[in-house]
Amino acid sequence: MDNRPIGVLDSGMGGLTAVRELLKLLPHEDIVYFGDTGRVPYGTRSAEIVTHYALQDINFLLGRQVKMVIAACGTVTTTLPASLTTRFDFPYTGVLFPTVEAALAATRTGRIGVIATATTIRTGAYERELKKLDPSVAVVSAACPLFVPLVENGFVERDNEVTRLVARQYLSEIRAAGVDTLILGCTHYPVIAPLIGDVMGENVRLIDSGKAAADYAKTLLAEENLLADRRTAGRCSYFVSDAPEDFARNASIFLGERFDGRVDRIEITSYPDTI
Repeated sequence: MDNRPIGVLDSGMGGLTAVRELLKLLPHEDIVYFGDTGRVPYGTRSAEIVTHYALQDINFLLGRQVKMVIAACGTVTTTLPASLTTRFDFPYTGVLFPTVEAALAATRTGRIGVIATATTIRTGAYERELKKLDPSVAVVSAACPLFVPLVENGFVERDNEVTRLVARQYLSEIRAAGVDTLILGCTHYPVIAPLIGDVMGENVRLIDSGKAAADYAKTLLAEENLLADRRTAGRCSYFVSDAPEDFARNASIFLGERFDGRVDRIEITSYPDTI
């Protein structure tokens, strides 16, 4: 048993959808969340810049004595090379592998769609991982860069005309491909999952990358005997690199409940980018 907190990082606020799932699955765990709101979005950056930012984020979390790091960011997950992450001496997961496993378990026809940020789609990581585990699957991908700012600015209602128009445009080719499973490869996207589901149709299964990562984290912590040994509810600590008041105002959109936690600003650029 281990009462140290779980560390969760994201480029901004999307990773809170993973926190929401962790709170359901592991209510006795402490969580330290860092959102790099001063440098969001990661999804339009080069791989070199994303790696630089992500390692600084991880070093901040390690400084808070976390027992595990979850990169609840599709861009970070698909950008950090395995040659680096396999050398980490702490439990680590991104959203890629858990989400791919969930999608393969869900599909009936072997036709899977992937939507994510532009950087994530450019890496081709989801397609490679899907085909590595099942070479027979057909994968169709689309970058949806406007979803992140739309979600972070509160355009999240199921009937929002602006977001629905954007979704129809982004998802048209994936719909035409006849997928039966759609990976939401950015943790912002589950916030507008009902709207995306309406556009895709009721027969398409949506795979929430934040939920998949939380499920995987629970399994991994149990296997490593690292689950917290307490009966009281865990505590969440929130840190950002810019504008704590903006984070606090919008956090409820992602958590699905009223947010009344404390948010502290830290200087993320003071942390090293090597591990």
